[in-house]
Amino acid sequence: MHMETIELTADDGTICRFYVEEQTRVNGTDYLLVTDEKEGDANAFIFKDISDPTSDEASYVPVEDEQELEALMKIFEEMLDDTDLLM
Repeated sequence: MHMETIELTADDGTICRFYVEEQTRVNGTDYLLVTDEKEGDANAFIFKDISDPTSDEASYVPVEDEQELEALMKIFEEMLDDTDLLM
């Protein structure tokens, strides 16, 4: 199975690689469910696409709003069937 990866640059210049597990669009906004490890015990994160439509480069930020995060966790859990997301 081919798993898409994304690399994000932190504020300090560190490049972090994430593995895209699932993606969805809610109210016109794209979201990614990513993990920091390809297999095994991995931390899961939900990122919101905040890309400038005129740019060729994608830009993502972690979802921090608690209500938005809870709603998205439910959506992604349904998409992944019986997987429990521990954020």
